[in-house]
Amino acid sequence: MTTNLHIDFVSDIACPWCAVGLASLDVALKRLSPDIQAEIHFQPFELNPHMGPEGQDMTEHLTQKYGSSPEQQAQSRDVIRQRGAAAGFEFKPEGRGRIWNTFDAHRLIHWAGILSLEAQHALKMELLKAYHCRAEKVSDPAVLVQAASAAGLDAVKAQEVVESDQYALEVRSSQQEWQRAGIRSVPAVVVNRKYLISGGQPVEAFEEALRNMAQELPSQEVT
Repeated sequence: MTTNLHIDFVSDIACPWCAVGLASLDVALKRLSPDIQAEIHFQPFELNPHMGPEGQDMTEHLTQKYGSSPEQQAQSRDVIRQRGAAAGFEFKPEGRGRIWNTFDAHRLIHWAGILSLEAQHALKMELLKAYHCRAEKVSDPAVLVQAASAAGLDAVKAQEVVESDQYALEVRSSQQEWQRAGIRSVPAVVVNRKYLISGGQPVEAFEEALRNMAQELPSQEVT
């Protein structure tokens, strides 16, 4: 028998732990298949909604926001890089360089989700790679369109979305919905709108949590 899960992955591509979390979740689901299957729906969360178009130096931003020193930030990057590598996600050793606004990226991810969950997943991963593996400016329309193309999506349509305000209301509404639900940090992995797994957990943690959740589900959610 197969247990079917609905997963809302609330995150921001600016968040390195979201990259770790998604990579780990993907590996965990492969290990759990075919006993446990999941539909992943990516939900928006902006860590820096007021970030201007010029962005901000990463070290300066993290010092202002969290009070961390450059040395502490370097140590954190090492931990994140190791955790990502364990799940198959390779971070740029020097980090992202700058912090960029991600609202247009969220609009594009929303559009991809209308096409299919597979398209949305592929685009999400391409955008995470653009930001965290190549330190690209993910507020740049050209970078967003290139990510869409790399994910197998229509580049012309992607450019139309990026250069318009399509799906802005939908993204803002979704963000507000998850904030009202109590989400204050990401990644937040919400399973069947009932269970919460917080943070960029290791593969084994996701695997164990999802297996335990599946055992608690009512029979109608098992086919």
